[in-house]
Amino acid sequence: MVFEFLKGEFIDVISWLDDTRDTMVWRFDRHGQAIKMGAKLTVREGQAAVFIHEGQLADVFGPGLYMLETNNMPIMTTLQHWDHGFQSPFKSEVYFVNTTRFNDQKWGTKNPIMARDPEFGPVRLRAFGTYSLRVTDPGKFILEVVGTDGEFTSDEISFQIRNVIVQQASQVLAKSGIPVLDMAANTADLGKIIANAIAPQVAEYGLSIPEFYIENISLPEEVEKAMDKRTSMGVAGDLHKYMQFNAAEAMGQPGSAMGAAMGAGMGMGMGAGMAQNMGPWGAAPTAPAATPPPAPAAASAGRVWHLAENGATTGPFAEADLVAMAGSGKLSRATMVWTPGQDGWKMAAETDLARLLDSLPPPPPKA
Repeated sequence: MVFEFLKGEFIDVISWLDDTRDTMVWRFDRHGQAIKMGAKLTVREGQAAVFIHEGQLADVFGPGLYMLETNNMPIMTTLQHWDHGFQSPFKSEVYFVNTTRFNDQKWGTKNPIMARDPEFGPVRLRAFGTYSLRVTDPGKFILEVVGTDGEFTSDEISFQIRNVIVQQASQVLAKSGIPVLDMAANTADLGKIIANAIAPQVAEYGLSIPEFYIENISLPEEVEKAMDKRTSMGVAGDLHKYMQFNAAEAMGQPGSAMGAAMGAGMGMGMGAGMAQNMGPWGAAPTAPAATPPPAPAAASAGRVWHLAENGATTGPFAEADLVAMAGSGKLSRATMVWTPGQDGWKMAAETDLARLLDSLPPPPPKA
């Protein structure tokens, strides 16, 4: 009975089954019990077992089934000064380390990154993405990060890793020289540069970053709005034609306010034209009298002839009247005149009135 009691006091099976997705390190709970020499240690794929003896890193075991004996525990044997025949129990802390990938870890810039863009000048950038984390050196990870924590999760190290990532990402993006508009096409290359930059610092913790992704690089909201306006202008092209197109499109929509207004205007114009052609109260239309075209601004005028003077027309005048007017100086070569059948207003010197003007005597000599 004493032998069975003593046997139960010693742990003879050491293993860990992880039912979580975020536990990186789990300390084997001994409850004050000792580990006997010859106990079985089971380390599954994706795990490592680290023995800490009296505060010192002893042995590290990879995946496999082990009988804890002096021949496969060289460091522990050295620390304990065991000989090959020693079979007494020993007390050590056993930490199981998860060496699989911890995926979908988030990173992002809290504050904008100042960079100099070749097109827009100084700009403020923000970036975020994901990465995966893996323990590559279990012993170093225990000593540098975990310490005596009995259960260490990925959340406890992710904050520090994010700081490392953001520091290197800020430097890489600021020095890249890639225009902001072209960064989306270069996120894969930028991600590789950042991953290579953080690798040495992360390795000091016994970790590695197998995958690193930049999901987005963005500008401040006000800058993005300005760029959207600039893009819209480029798409619109000729703004005059663009406005014409919009107006024509609105006319084709019966329910729109612009379509109703344009329809009313066209209706009024058509009605006025029909009323003018119909004559008074539906009478038969009469042929409109020939009227001279509008007089040109600041001009003069004169078969029958019409003259333009100070923006108004006078006449009609017979040629006899024009002879008298030429004699009094009211008709000159520069006077703008029109007669039925003539194509628009012309100066008197360019019409048949030139012969009248040429027959006038010169001014009398001075007395």
